[in-house]
Parts: sequence; structure tokens; C-alpha cells
Amino acid sequence: MPPAVPPSVAVVLDPGDDAVHTHTALAAHHPPSGRITLHPGPGTTSEAGLAHDLLAALGKPPLLPGRFPAGRQPAWEAATAWITALPVNRLTVLRAHRLTARRMMRLLELRALTGIHLTLVCHRPHLPAALHQALETADYAITADFQAACRHYYGTTAPVPQPAEEPARPANRWLTLPALDRLVSYDSPAPCTASCTPPPIVFRHRPPPTPLTGQTAREAARRLAAVTAHPRLAAALAAALFTGASFQQLATARPGDYDDAAATLALHDRGRYTDGCATYRVPPWARVFLKAAVCFARLAPGQDQHLLAGPHDRTHLLRVAEGARLRPPQPPADQRTGRIQWDWRERKEAQHYDVMLARHQIPPSR
Repeated sequence: MPPAVPPSVAVVLDPGDDAVHTHTALAAHHPPSGRITLHPGPGTTSEAGLAHDLLAALGKPPLLPGRFPAGRQPAWEAATAWITALPVNRLTVLRAHRLTARRMMRLLELRALTGIHLTLVCHRPHLPAALHQALETADYAITADFQAACRHYYGTTAPVPQPAEEPARPANRWLTLPALDRLVSYDSPAPCTASCTPPPIVFRHRPPPTPLTGQTAREAARRLAAVTAHPRLAAALAAALFTGASFQQLATARPGDYDDAAATLALHDRGRYTDGCATYRVPPWARVFLKAAVCFARLAPGQDQHLLAGPHDRTHLLRVAEGARLRPPQPPADQRTGRIQWDWRERKEAQHYDVMLARHQIPPSR
């Protein structure tokens, strides 16, 4: 939860537009250490453009896939959700003297919602009128001292230790993950209409998904974090990897089905097509995606209150998975069509069932 009173806005004056300010602020950009430096694109004045720049600074593609109410992409909601879920606590905005009053108010709203430390670098000797007007509603302090500015750019965040070196993987290498075998499935679980507190999952009618190795989990998380700005789609794929659930069952989850304190996710199956309603333990690597999805659902209530995926998201979800080079096991090489076959296991099981049925069919009497 953000603090009741967000930290004061820091305004850095750079009267001579000295390159050292820009270079130092850009050098401070390191999201794993909680620091983001935003350099707004030149010539853009829209609020959406600033949100897309912010998503890009977070390492996300600037556009969200899918259709949205009134045709408006919830880019600010997505950026806010990721900042809330990620260990990001410091945002420096360069060229702040060019911000319109509306763009500045968007940044102040972001600060209020997330509690992020906001630093505005104004490359002018004085605050422009639009910036001064927007800051009238906020607590702020001005400095022109370079050393003080550096403290705002870097804060006191210690660098995050980097993991041990792992063998490099080609960027275009597919990760073949058996947990995705049932993502495209013929089952049809339905969400619960009344309050439901499912018990821990007991796999009776399907095998549990094979746990990811530490290296594979880190690589899958890295790809999901970079391939889409859409918190719901990223969280849906992350959930598929530790639950082995189908798209239809992922679509039964609502925001209240993720318990952050207990690190559990509830999925529903009122008709017991699989193993019924159940809760799943959320591994540490996947929690950031679930946190972002919950925050996104709270900020964008018009997104039909699905936590992970909605009925119209299947195609987008599969495209995101393919963009991240994640796939289920594929047919033998001589049976492949050149495209990812998401339902290969389902078709294989159906064919096996048809053969078994034919063998046990009673011949007609003469």
C-alpha cells in the first residue's frame, strides 16, 4: 500500500541545460534497484504518449494488445500496476519544463497511487507556468545543487545483487514447457457465482505440472516481463506455468482470488470438469505478475473484473506466449506444420479415445 502522504516532489533546476544532469540521471536508471529515468519523447504532448514512454522505461512494449472500452488503452493503469508490483520506488523525469499541466497532473496521480519518489528535472532557470500551476497542489522542494540532484536521482537504494552467470541462451530459442499442454483445452469450467474458498489443489484427474527449474523459471519470468505491458496477460501465462490450467479455467479467477499474504491463487471449476475449485501455491518468481494483475483490475474496473484473462483474450494470450517463445511440447518433426500447435496433446488424446471406442464397439447382429 502507498503511504498516506507521498514523499515531496523534488524539482531540480538546470539553468544551463548542462549535459551532466541528463547523463547522470540516465545513468541512474536501473529498474532492478528501484530507479527509473523517464526521458519523454520529443514532440509528444498527449497523456497517452507519456504513459507509453513510462511503459518503455519499465522495459515493456508501449502498446497493450486487445480491445478496450471506448477504444482507450489503459496505459496509465498498466504503468501504475507495474510500478506498484515491481521494486520501483524512484522516478526521475527529464525535460520536465516541457510537460503540459495535464501530463504533470498524471505524474502527480501516479505518485499518490504508488508512493514513488518523483524528481522533475527542469532545464531552465525558473519553473514554467504549467509546471508551477500543477505543483500548487503538491508538496515540493526546489534545488539547483548538482550533488543534491544526484541524491534524488540515485536515492539510497543499494544495487540488487545479480544472479550467478548462467549459460547464454539464444534470444530466439523456444522454451518448451509441458505445463502449457492444457492451455488450449476442451474443458469448460465455470466461475462460482457465490462466495467460494477452495481447498488446496489435489490432482486427481490430471497430472500436476512439472515444476520449473530455477533457471527456466527465471528465463520464463524475464520473457514474460519484457513481452507485454498487459498485466492480465502476463499474469495469465505465469499462472498457467505453475497450475497447468486451461485458458477457460484461468478465466474463472477474479481479483479476490489472489491472496498476496498467503501467496495463493484460487481457480474455479463449479462443474468439476477437472479437479474442482482449488487453490494453488504461487511460486516467488510469479508473484510480481499476480500483484500487477490485481492492481490493474482495481484501477481499470471497466475491464470486466477478470483477474487473468477474459473470454475474448485467448488469441491475444497465445500471441503473447509465442512472442515470448513459450510453447507446449510439439509433434515429432515430421508431423509439424510450421506453426505452433497448441492443441496437439488434446487432439492426440481424442484420437486415442476414438481408437479405444472403435475397438470396444459391439458389431451389429446379423
